[in-house]
This record gives sequence, structure tokens and C-alpha cells, in this order.
Amino acid sequence: MPTVKANGIEITYDEFGDPNGRPLLLIMGLGGQMIMWREEMCEMFAQQGHRVVRFDNRDVGQSTSFEHLGLPDVMSVMMKALTGQPVDEAPYLLKDMAADAAGLLDAIGIESAHIVGASMGGMIAQQFAIDHPHRVRTLTSIMSTTGDPTLPQPRAEATGALLAPLPADREASIERGVNIFRTIGSPGFPFDEDEVRSVASRSYDRGFNPTGVARQLVAILASGNRTEALKNVKVPTLVIHGKDDPLVPVEGGQATAAAIPGAKLIVIEGMGHDMPKELRPQIVAAIGELTANA
Repeated sequence: MPTVKANGIEITYDEFGDPNGRPLLLIMGLGGQMIMWREEMCEMFAQQGHRVVRFDNRDVGQSTSFEHLGLPDVMSVMMKALTGQPVDEAPYLLKDMAADAAGLLDAIGIESAHIVGASMGGMIAQQFAIDHPHRVRTLTSIMSTTGDPTLPQPRAEATGALLAPLPADREASIERGVNIFRTIGSPGFPFDEDEVRSVASRSYDRGFNPTGVARQLVAILASGNRTEALKNVKVPTLVIHGKDDPLVPVEGGQATAAAIPGAKLIVIEGMGHDMPKELRPQIVAAIGELTANA
């Protein structure tokens, strides 16, 4: 897969569809490599007439790792964030990750794009729309939130799965990934263990960087509340959220849609914190309608 230099780092990406199609930038969530945007889903977007770009965020996969910055004290940072104290331990913020995405667009010759983000990727997409409004054609925020600390927090089992001890080897890493998505996935749809295990295996083999997840989590906690800034977002916006999301409760999606003027909210019954194959056609269709009409 190609790699470019952007915003002072190296970013690995790939593309699907017509190079002259509607540019669609896909941003994945916490610890998630670009392959979590399943090839099947990317091809569906391409068939709608999009030029689909997915990439590894900093600190995951084959993009630049910040391993030299060490492992942050996640529990201490979480306590500070929950009690309203300033968090100054973050090696980088979501705005830096949004700048990475903008730099990637520069490097591949895209002036503006339809920006789609899932989970932390939705937070990055929101920050992108705040910081780089002229580069956003539409915004889609999936299973994400505004950063408002007063919103409902993750369920205990979801937090426990996410903060489970770092894996020691390949097999443990894969099992940890399977357990996470078994816990936070969509209760209204079958759990596809084979697919989850396949993606976890590919992710380990592409780039094993468990401390990068901790640094990304600290970036989320240190980046604060975007609610006021989101009120200035003027582009057509779609918010998609699962009604049964145990990691980012549905109130996060509702708050995002309420903050952005004119945003459309789709709440999906039975959807948790993933995009099961049964829901991909619905999600792709909703985003395609948004980008076609923009």
C-alpha cells in the first residue's frame, strides 16, 4: 500500500473506485487500522461513484508510530478528564490527527472531500470540519460523540474490555480483539467471529503497536468538548448511531446531531459499536444519498 509524507509524518493509505469520483475520506477509530473499513464496504462506496480513500491514523498500522513517547498513564488521565481537570500529558490531540487527514488530502491532490469517521474517527472528522471547513463537502459521524463529559459514559463491561491488559503475543492480541468486539458489538445482529478474527489477525501482522492505542485514547480525553465549535459547522451532516451502543451510548450521537445545525440523525435498532455486514448497505446508502445531494 502506498505511503506519503503529510503533516510531518508518514501515512499509509489505499484507494478504491474512479480517481475522478466524489472524494470520500474514511477515518477509523481508536486503535483501528484502515482495514477495519472492510473492502466490501469500500467497494460499495466506489460503486456509488466515490473515490474512496482509507488510511492508517498515526500510531496504528503502517503509519508513523510515536513509540518513543512512551506509554501514558491512562487511568490518571481518565480521572482528570472525568473530574474536569486539565489534561496536559497528551503527546498529541485530535486536532493533530485531523491535520494528518488534511495533509493526506494535500499529498494525493484532493482539495476537498466528503469526510466520514467512525468512533474516534468520528471525533477526528468533527475536528476536521471545525479546523478545515473549506475542505469538507459533507460530514458523517458514526457511533461517535462531542466530547461533552456530562454525557453518559461507556458501560462497565465495554470499558473493561477496552482497558484489558496489553497482549504479550500474536495469539493473545487476536483473542483480545475478538473479546472486545464480542463485548461492544451489535446485540441485534449475529456476531461474525470469523471476520473479526480475520481482521484482528491482519491487523497484528500489518503493525503491532499496542501502546499507540493508549496514546490515541489520551488524545481523545485531552481534546475536550467540541459542542460549541460544532455549532459553527455549516456543511450537510449525517450522524449515524446504534441504539444499543455500550461504548459510546446513543446520547453521544444525539448530542452531535443537536450541536450541528441541520444535521440528520439516524439511530439504528440493535446496532452496537460496530458496523455488522447486515447494516453496511443501509449505512452506505445513507452516506451515498448525502454526498450525491450535496
